[in-house]
Amino acid sequence: MPQQEPRVVEALQLPRRGRPRRAVSFATVTVLVAGAALTGCGQQRDADVYTVMNSSTDETYHRWDAQAMARCGERLGVTIEQQSVPAAQVMTKALRMASSKSLPDIVQFDASEMPTFAEAGGLIDLTTLGLSTDDIPRGIVDFGSYEGTYYGAARSVNTLALFYNKDVLDRAGVKVPTTWAELRQTAKKLTQGKRYGLALSAGGAEDGVFQFTPFMWSNGGDETDLDGPRVVEALDFWKDLLADGSLSKSTVNWTQADVNDQFMAGNAAMMINGPWQVETLNTKKSLRWGIAQIPVPEPGADSVGPLGGAVLTVPNTGDPTREKTAGRIVACLAGEKEQLTYALNSWMVPANSKAAAVWRERVPELDALADQVAAARSRTAKLGAGWPSASLALQSAFQSALTGQSSEAALQRAQQRATSGN
Repeated sequence: MPQQEPRVVEALQLPRRGRPRRAVSFATVTVLVAGAALTGCGQQRDADVYTVMNSSTDETYHRWDAQAMARCGERLGVTIEQQSVPAAQVMTKALRMASSKSLPDIVQFDASEMPTFAEAGGLIDLTTLGLSTDDIPRGIVDFGSYEGTYYGAARSVNTLALFYNKDVLDRAGVKVPTTWAELRQTAKKLTQGKRYGLALSAGGAEDGVFQFTPFMWSNGGDETDLDGPRVVEALDFWKDLLADGSLSKSTVNWTQADVNDQFMAGNAAMMINGPWQVETLNTKKSLRWGIAQIPVPEPGADSVGPLGGAVLTVPNTGDPTREKTAGRIVACLAGEKEQLTYALNSWMVPANSKAAAVWRERVPELDALADQVAAARSRTAKLGAGWPSASLALQSAFQSALTGQSSEAALQRAQQRATSGN
């Protein structure tokens, strides 16, 4: 059959929140993006079997997803099969499958990676498949969008919050900090012996960038101007915490999982982390913890954190009939009922506002997290597929600034790297 000219996705590095950075190189990976190029050219598919590729390799998440797919499959009269691969391999596998015309019907991308596939023309606008965004907050719609087009439906989202050890704060007679000044003062007071006042991830991976964004954004900084004064101030605040001794020098090497380990071991009185740690935290019955919004530069300012999580997308396979059914499957998996079930299992926040309201009632101890999500932003909202370059530049800036270089110099270099790609 005739094919349109293929589009080439150049070499990229796609870091992910919550994992060490891995270089994903596509020297010459060809992605066929036109629907006509794929129609009838791919593998033969069972008309009643649909495949969802995700990163649910963890047994628990894989089981939850399998159960949700079974429910939706029964509701829609189709069989839904789950194909789980390690998170860092989702994009590369999707690209390979696109070039061999064997894409699954649905791909669950990390939201920070979805724009790369969308930019290549490989995804279907979900609104054309009948999905509505009426009950989804604007920030979460943007989270699943690229250049204003809604490509990814989130089932649940997450963000960061301030976790604190209630017993430690009570014994010290201090309140949960709400501003940067209070956070610095409280962290310094709670730093005693082997215990640091605060733990956070400032490592050279997406973890560190994810944790820096609340400080950058809440201070009015912007990823399009990495060496702007507001971003410099935010990084200087991290440097102040380190200079006070309130942060461990190892913070430059810690992932978010490492931060949680330190908190659970009693080596940190507070930490910046996300709801994916709750299940682990609850295994230590003697640990009385609470959460609050991340402190802001000045009283009354909005605490703006990053939205994290994955989105369900429908690849452009060139088969409109299958794409329409795939859209119905996404609508079911991302529907209000399934969102609530998934969120209660995973401790994440439902993307649907009605489901989120019920979630607040069911898990009131995480109410502050829902408030944080309400003001959260997508990392790719402004830069789209250009986010990875900015992220890698910021990662180097942390390493330099927290090990001696001035924040201004480190961020100037970061801005140069982000704009030049070097």
